[in-house]
Amino acid sequence: MPAVTTGFRLLLMLLLLIGLPGCSLVINNAVDGMATNLTSAMLDQDDPDTVRQAVPAYLLLLDSFVQGDPDNPDLLHSTAALYAAYGGVFVDEPERATRLTSRAWKYAQRALCIEYPQSCDIRSMSFDQWQGFVDQRRSRDVEALFSLATAWLSYIQANSGDWGVLAELPKVEALLTRLDEINDGYEVGNINLYLGVLNSIRSPALGGNPEKGRAYFERAIALSNGTDLSVKVSFARFYARTLYERELHDELLNAVLAADPTAGGSTLLNVMAQEEARRLLATADDYF
Repeated sequence: MPAVTTGFRLLLMLLLLIGLPGCSLVINNAVDGMATNLTSAMLDQDDPDTVRQAVPAYLLLLDSFVQGDPDNPDLLHSTAALYAAYGGVFVDEPERATRLTSRAWKYAQRALCIEYPQSCDIRSMSFDQWQGFVDQRRSRDVEALFSLATAWLSYIQANSGDWGVLAELPKVEALLTRLDEINDGYEVGNINLYLGVLNSIRSPALGGNPEKGRAYFERAIALSNGTDLSVKVSFARFYARTLYERELHDELLNAVLAADPTAGGSTLLNVMAQEEARRLLATADDYF
């Protein structure tokens, strides 16, 4: 499996869509409104550096809420989501990214343990045991399990040089596959996006299936009506480059650059997607 690159960091920016208002379940209405408005403001921001500088203060705020209510799973999921997004996207230093995403993973795992005690020691479970747990999950479990999956992916990304950690990818894929069966449109197709990446970056010998990955990418584009430009960038980066399909690669990226990045709830993601599209096109001649 290749090292995880900036393309995957772009993908993880989608985590900012997940769960931030969840802390409203444990705090008053004033903070509820602040959380909702802050999330919207970040996603509608067209300057990624502004968000990069602002997020750490919000992380500390969420940590303080966790200290006051350490066994609240909704709050833990919310905090895990933002730590995963920040550590996976905005932090370049490997050791710091590992620390931040490790915290995200611990928060998400603690939340799952509180909600489902049989899952408290995920890493010691055999794959068959984990698959059995996953197969029992229903639609009411989607939010909690998706929070775990995204935190887990960010942790794996930050530890991509550790084969022991990479060996956990099949468990994440099993989880996402079950979520796709339960509700493939959750978070506007993000489940399909993640499955597209996982099936495209691994060789068939390691469980990958590029053509299946392509179907997932196309489904994610359809679910977002093409307004989430990061899906097309990931499609180009992980599928088209892996299979050396230059025509598809350039077609997807040029479509991203031609699009208006301003879209309610997606502007930040789209601006970052266009930055990545320019980088990929600039290096295409060397790659292909």
